[in-house]
Amino acid sequence: MEGQQGQGSHATLGLAQAHFQRGEHAEAETLYSAYIRQCACAASAGAPARSECSPEDLATAYNNRGQIKYFRVDFYEAMDDYTSAIEVQPDFEIPYYNRGLILYRLGYFDDALEDFKKVLELNPGFQDAILSLKQTMLDKEEKQRRNY
Repeated sequence: MEGQQGQGSHATLGLAQAHFQRGEHAEAETLYSAYIRQCACAASAGAPARSECSPEDLATAYNNRGQIKYFRVDFYEAMDDYTSAIEVQPDFEIPYYNRGLILYRLGYFDDALEDFKKVLELNPGFQDAILSLKQTMLDKEEKQRRNY
């Protein structure tokens, strides 16, 4: 039974990924949410670690569901998913980057800088994060120069 449930979780995640890659975001979001729920149920039932959901897969599900919310301009919900991805897998740089982009867009430059710096700590060659960090620093300076 336990193995069958794990296979069901992986099938759900695989299907979610396929929909996401095809741009079928509503379907992907539903499936990512189902996968996240399956992982939560497995964890609360005391399933052995890694039997149902690897941290990598769960973090990817949260990150990709966050992307879908970002595309819908549900920024705060997207940030919640990115934060959940980070909590599950703290060395996964992508959700830090994605959350940093939203923080930047909302004008929370200090928080965005922290996220972009963390990305570069984890992956020094992440070019988009390097550019985003530089732009955030420039915009923060400009904001301070204009006193707002």
